[in-house]
Amino acid sequence: MVLKCSKCGNPAVIYRKFEGKALCKHHFIRDVRFKVNRTIRKYGMIKRNDRVVVGISGGKDSALLLKLLRDKQKKQGHFELEALLIDEGIAGYRDKTKKYAKELCERLDVPYYEYSFKKSFGKTLDEMVKLEKEKYGYEVHACTYCGTFRRYLLNKGARELRADKLAIAHNLDDEAQAILANYLRGDLLRAVRIGYVPYFVEDEKFVVRIKPLRDIPEKETTLAAMLLELPFSLAECPYVTDAFRGDVRDIINMLEDKYPGIKYSIVRTFDRIQPALRSLVEMDRIRRCSRCGEPTSQRTCKACILLKRIGEE
Repeated sequence: MVLKCSKCGNPAVIYRKFEGKALCKHHFIRDVRFKVNRTIRKYGMIKRNDRVVVGISGGKDSALLLKLLRDKQKKQGHFELEALLIDEGIAGYRDKTKKYAKELCERLDVPYYEYSFKKSFGKTLDEMVKLEKEKYGYEVHACTYCGTFRRYLLNKGARELRADKLAIAHNLDDEAQAILANYLRGDLLRAVRIGYVPYFVEDEKFVVRIKPLRDIPEKETTLAAMLLELPFSLAECPYVTDAFRGDVRDIINMLEDKYPGIKYSIVRTFDRIQPALRSLVEMDRIRRCSRCGEPTSQRTCKACILLKRIGEE
């Protein structure tokens, strides 16, 4: 028996258990687009004449985000749009995904920019991990280096592109996992920064981040990107080893299967209590890194500490 769309009766492409509704391709894409535009409008993410830089990776989420923002720009025409990719230098992985990112930008006619670990820090991520192991006798989680340097370059790159907003393709699953992980770790400082427009101390060197896909489950970002026939890679980073985050993801997915809508509940409940949490946590004072001049809460930023650790002076 063919599942029929709850709105028009045509063959459905998805059944949302948490809503009890099935949707055809047309109504599914329209609904995803509506939710993203509603999020942007509700939280004032994009203002008239804003320059918006989208952090892209060649994956499904950033591909969908760039496509939806490009469609919105062509329809409304009141903001500028550019794409920024960070090349970590992961052999056999980033070169492949980068091809999809470039192809998408060419197809959508969006300016493409690229910052690399090699040019910015003198070493690729592969080289950093190798040096860590040679120098200290063990291999640190590559995510320690990658996360720090990616955030550093995304902010610096967006700022140098004169961006008003940096759009990040975090979906509902990403947010639910981050919320639960921070709660289990007892990391209130990170928790209070989560949000549609992540909370941060205002500083001229920080570019405001926005998350237009925050209401869209990962399963739906994948399906939407496929139905829109966007070029993207499903390859997984070879350094993905964070067992804790993986366990949190598995727990949430198990609960979602048993209790549909739990991901939305996690995020919505957190959003309601977050203002109270922010009143309890004192945000760090922002200063300038003594080595590179980028904003940091410490005398020396995390990026420079890591570079010094592996001997990059």
